[in-house]
Amino acid sequence: MNMLASHAQLRASFLRWSLFLVPLCVLLGFVSGQIGPGADSAWFQALEKPPIFPEPKWFAIVWSILFVMIGLSVALVAAAWGARGRKAALWVFAVHFALTLAWTPTFFAAQQITAALVVIGLIVLTLLAVIALFWKVRRAAALLLLPYLAWVCFAALLNYQFLRLNPEADGAGGGDAIERVRIGN
Repeated sequence: MNMLASHAQLRASFLRWSLFLVPLCVLLGFVSGQIGPGADSAWFQALEKPPIFPEPKWFAIVWSILFVMIGLSVALVAAAWGARGRKAALWVFAVHFALTLAWTPTFFAAQQITAALVVIGLIVLTLLAVIALFWKVRRAAALLLLPYLAWVCFAALLNYQFLRLNPEADGAGGGDAIERVRIGN
């Protein structure tokens, strides 16, 4: 027999990784979303919203589903013991996921719309790399990330439109207690 592990062992490994990684991704996503005042802040409420901006409730729904899919995708790769490229794929994913978690604090807490646009651009680029690397390890893992890619591209478009519509709000400071005053022309 040439197999390193039986199909039952591989399924059990995937199940163990899923039971760890899915809640971890959801938890980290939730914690990231709690940093800063969020969409309820006076700063965000004062921003002109792009016409394509969906109802805020959809963000929580979509991100919850996506974080579950991300966790399952990573579990598929993590469970692929001995697969060529597994370790590199997981490291690139870790960098990518750190960027993903950094976007919300950058946009909402720091109120840095331009910096958030740079972060989300890096998110898209690293996600493309993750998808390519996951494809080499487990194609199903890469396919699970495609809805995430679509949502992140939509979010990047929203970020760009927020910046275009609200250039004066970019870098407004670290909270609602600060008021900017321009002296002169």
